[in-house]
Amino acid sequence: MAASRWPGWNVVLPALAWTVLLGLLPWWLGLPLLFALAAAVLLLQHRLAGEHATLIRRGLRWGLPGVLFAVQRTLGGDAFAWGAALLGALTGYTLLAGLEAWLDRSRRHGSWRRDPTAAASAEWRELAMAPIGPPAEIIELQLPAWQSAETGLLDPLAHRVEYRGDGFVFSDGSRIDGAGPQAAFSPAGRWFGARMPNGRGIVLWDRERHQQHRLRGWQLCGWYREEPWLSRREGDMPLALPAVLGRDDED
Repeated sequence: MAASRWPGWNVVLPALAWTVLLGLLPWWLGLPLLFALAAAVLLLQHRLAGEHATLIRRGLRWGLPGVLFAVQRTLGGDAFAWGAALLGALTGYTLLAGLEAWLDRSRRHGSWRRDPTAAASAEWRELAMAPIGPPAEIIELQLPAWQSAETGLLDPLAHRVEYRGDGFVFSDGSRIDGAGPQAAFSPAGRWFGARMPNGRGIVLWDRERHQQHRLRGWQLCGWYREEPWLSRREGDMPLALPAVLGRDDED
C-alpha cells in the first residue's frame, strides 16, 4: 500500500498563513468568508477549474481552525471557550466532510457521463440484472369441436364438405383421403383435421398453404392462435405443429 505524500511547503505555508489570518480576524468576519467559499464551490462546481475548486476546498479545511480560534478568543479563552471551540470543530468538520463527499459524488457521476467506457460499464451492469429469455406466455388451448360426417360438417368458411368412402371432398375440388368420419375445423377455418381410421393418428390440412400432414400416433389437443397443438397420448404435454414435425416424419 503506497503511503500518502505530505503536501509540499508551497501548499502548507499559504494554508498556515490563511489559518493565522482568520485566527486574528474577528470571528464575525472569518465565518461569513468561509460560508461564501462553501457557497461558491457548491453553486459553481461545474464552472470552476479543477485547481480552483481544490484551492477553495483547502481554504475551507484550513480556515475552519482559524475561525474557531477567533471564537474562543472572543469568548475569553477559558475552559468554556475552548469547549465551545472543540464543539464547533466537531460540527464544522462533520459538515465539511459531508460537503466534500457530495462534491466528489457529483464529480464521479459527471465523469461517468463524459467517459464512454464508464457508460458502457453501467450498461453492462443493467444488462446483467435484466431477465434472460423471452417473456413467459400462458397458452390456453381451444378444444377441437369434433363433428361427424354422418350428421354433416359445419365449415367456418361456408364451403360444402362431403364424406365419400374414406375421405372428405370439398366444394373447391380438394380431397382428404385416408381419414375417418370424425373431423374438426380451427376456429377461423384455416385448418381442417380428421382422425385416421381406428384412431391411428391425425390428418391435418392447412387450407391457406394447401399443405397436408399425416401424423401417425398423434392426436389433436386443441387450437392456439389458429394453429394446431398435438400430443402422443391423453395427459401428455401438447406440442405445437412445428415441434411435432421436427421429430416425426410426414407420410
